[in-house]
Amino acid sequence: MNKIKVLMIDDNTQLIEAVKEYFKSSKQIEVSSSASDGVEGLKHIEDDQYDVIILDLIMPNKDGLYVLEQMKNKNLCKNVIVATSYNTQEVIREVSDYGVSYYILKPFDFDDLEKRILDCCNKKQVGKNIDLRYNNLQIAVTKILHELGIPSHIKGYQYIREGVSLIFENPDMIGGITKELYPELALKFDTTVSRVERAIRHAIEVSWNRGNWDLMEEIFGNSVDIDRAKPTNSEFIVTVADKLRLDYNKVG
Repeated sequence: MNKIKVLMIDDNTQLIEAVKEYFKSSKQIEVSSSASDGVEGLKHIEDDQYDVIILDLIMPNKDGLYVLEQMKNKNLCKNVIVATSYNTQEVIREVSDYGVSYYILKPFDFDDLEKRILDCCNKKQVGKNIDLRYNNLQIAVTKILHELGIPSHIKGYQYIREGVSLIFENPDMIGGITKELYPELALKFDTTVSRVERAIRHAIEVSWNRGNWDLMEEIFGNSVDIDRAKPTNSEFIVTVADKLRLDYNKVG
């Protein structure tokens, strides 16, 4: 089976090298080319065939929106994953008009990027618009966990992020954190329930030592006495999901 051929257009050369290294041993995906600005990136797109393009928005010379606009004008229909730290709703809507497949927020987990690349190539229809609701939720969860001081490289971060998303989408699961949520997370990440529980506890402890205290007071002040104790795993996940749900309702 031929590998999925990926072009990465980003002015962060360290990130490009890290992504290349991550997929170096992959049997399915190969980052075969890269470019550091929009002009160079567009030339690659015109001169060669790629299955997926990972595109930054903010770059020197010509930016990612220029690339998307030129691709549309030249009828270059490709799977595009926009990967950027720029996450305003206006920009998300603008790039969705160009038919990009996914929008992921930096810093991202490489396993998430891998999943999006595979999703792109499993789709029957290239150029399907972004699922704005899903992407907005993932961006919101990522942002709030970063503000709470949970580093993205620890396992507990991944479990909490996925757990918050599951509780957000399935409120009935609130009463079954240990019997439903933990087993589902363990299955998804190929680990054990006890490791999921310990990793989440560790992530919360890290958060309590380095997070935004005002934000913690805002989110957890009504549910736990944060001056006396950290929230339990269940309290943390459910309260963050409730906070996001309230924010979504305000926007709606």
